[in-house]
Amino acid sequence: MALRVAVVGAGAAGLCVARHVLSKPQTFSAPVVFESRPTVGGTWVYEESTGNHDNGPPMHSSMYRDLRTNLPKEVMMFPDFPFDQELDSFIPHQEVLRYLEKYCKHFKISPHIRFNTAVDQVWPVVKETRNRKSGTEWEVTSSDGAGSERTERFDAVFVCSGHYSEPYIPEIPGIQHFRGELLHSHSYRSPERFHGRTVLVVGARASGIDICHELSTVAAQVFLSHRQSPLTFPLPPNLQQTPPIHSIQQDGTVLLQGGRVVSPDVLLLCTGYEFNFPFLSGLELGVRIEPQFVGPLYRHVLPPSFPSIFFIGLCQQICPFPHFHCQVQYCLSVLDGAVSLPSLEQMERESRSWLEDRLAQGVPQRHVLRLEREQWEYCRALASDANVSPISPAVRSLYEEVWRQRREHPLLYRSINYRLLGEDKWERREGGEVRG
Repeated sequence: MALRVAVVGAGAAGLCVARHVLSKPQTFSAPVVFESRPTVGGTWVYEESTGNHDNGPPMHSSMYRDLRTNLPKEVMMFPDFPFDQELDSFIPHQEVLRYLEKYCKHFKISPHIRFNTAVDQVWPVVKETRNRKSGTEWEVTSSDGAGSERTERFDAVFVCSGHYSEPYIPEIPGIQHFRGELLHSHSYRSPERFHGRTVLVVGARASGIDICHELSTVAAQVFLSHRQSPLTFPLPPNLQQTPPIHSIQQDGTVLLQGGRVVSPDVLLLCTGYEFNFPFLSGLELGVRIEPQFVGPLYRHVLPPSFPSIFFIGLCQQICPFPHFHCQVQYCLSVLDGAVSLPSLEQMERESRSWLEDRLAQGVPQRHVLRLEREQWEYCRALASDANVSPISPAVRSLYEEVWRQRREHPLLYRSINYRLLGEDKWERREGGEVRG
């Protein structure tokens, strides 16, 4: 009997699940993809407005108007579906959304998506199988825009609801005293309304640096507060690095570590996002689901006690679409029996050991899912177990080259265009420099 799969979310990860489920009709029924909004694309759907929709739910998008990708399309693409070759390597967010729409159309996914339908609850139900061994089905309760509710059973659930929509607000002593405008980058769209103002930006990862440079074109003064090593590339004259915030004083001024005091009109937090899965509320999966951490999961995708619910895309500092591609095919191979999982005890031991090792290395729990260089071996192992093609050496090499360029030339690296020359080599389009 074909397995029924529920997919929560029609962003890049959810579409990837649906595409591969549809490729195995002998094993799986057509998937049911639940999407709370009227379109595909997830985080890549730009919304000009911020705050809440008219009917109550918060805006999902964290996209700002002029965002361009910080990875080239040659690295971003799903391995089985390239971007339009005529596009520049670093593309505006509208082109990524257009790409996902084309992916959806090409693999005939749309008929299986229930738009404007939110998942309210996912719950496991123990069943008796033919050989009398216990198994798990999943009851998924959903509601559409008209308020109609339904509950259905599935053999597996893929959680693909993303983690770039729930802002992480750090604890800042005295924040209640701040008298200016306080906002998170989730609500930032464009720089014009900050004309002539003094803005203190907290956080110097990719979005923080990008937003700072946008603001510097219109603001009177921009402060970039962070705890990383000082940025060594040239900054605009009205953009200044500062130490982290110590506290907000009673008069509303900001006391920085080291004793300096600044008086910004705006405090803009580029501090990342939290995990949030309200439809799993009250569910005991044997793992912790916290704002800054989910796990420990076996292979970062499944709870050992419930190996038929899968979390796609929790890892950070990765090459996202190829990463989803590997995770999804591994998970489907678990479901169809091509991959045999270890015992419950071994999965728990391996998952716990990995987490304990990271913590022992001094990695804060909120950062343990940042794979960075570890992502390549991780994806290679998944692909090997599932007997599918791994991420190509050329993609890894180009990804690492772009990271180097971003560190050295954060304002210029997007001007370079690339071309893949097969599994092992790439080149710069203009200069023709071949690398492998």
